[in-house]
Amino acid sequence: MPPPSVPEPPGSHPGWPARLGPLRVGGHEVRLRPIRLRDAGDWSRIRLRDEARLRPWEPTTHGGWARRNSSVEWPGRWYALRASARRGLALPFTIAVDGELAGHVMVGNIVREPLLSAYVGYWVDSQLSGRGITTAAVALVLDHCFGPVGLHRVEATVRPENEASIAVLVKLGFRREGLLRRYLDVDGAWRDHYSYAVTAEEAPVGGFTGKLIREGRAARS
Repeated sequence: MPPPSVPEPPGSHPGWPARLGPLRVGGHEVRLRPIRLRDAGDWSRIRLRDEARLRPWEPTTHGGWARRNSSVEWPGRWYALRASARRGLALPFTIAVDGELAGHVMVGNIVREPLLSAYVGYWVDSQLSGRGITTAAVALVLDHCFGPVGLHRVEATVRPENEASIAVLVKLGFRREGLLRRYLDVDGAWRDHYSYAVTAEEAPVGGFTGKLIREGRAARS
């Protein structure tokens, strides 16, 4: 069985707000929690330091990376994401590693019946990359999406050049469904993206976190 979701006060749609995990990955404890207003400093520090690593994969930031990722920009983003979560349109999670902010997993564009679908996006602190933390975080959110949230399909789009992100999806069992030409304005140009997806019927026995545990990629904490 996947690690249980710990409910917070009732939200406006199934599965939100929630705290997910923990999982133990490479000696680190990985949890997911809702984003917080007080995350501003840590969020900005990581984003500004990791600009060269993150910018090639993210939507073009009009006004410049430094301004759009400054701590003064976070309250507006936090408010908009919180409003979307309360309306049942998004699940904006912080990745917490050993209790500290280390990245985000965002489930967005949630559509209820008849589609029951959403997309997932993610990023993690470069100092923790390559350790399986992102894979564990996405596994936690997938179990939540196909469990309490009640979704049927989760999609992800990724540039063909983004091998690290593709590896996360492949490890978890996403299928590549096609190539989307000039799909998204990323890093100053319209870029092709691969489309990946997984449905509830394809979820492994014991959940996505259970799959990682069986493969020795994670452990219960």
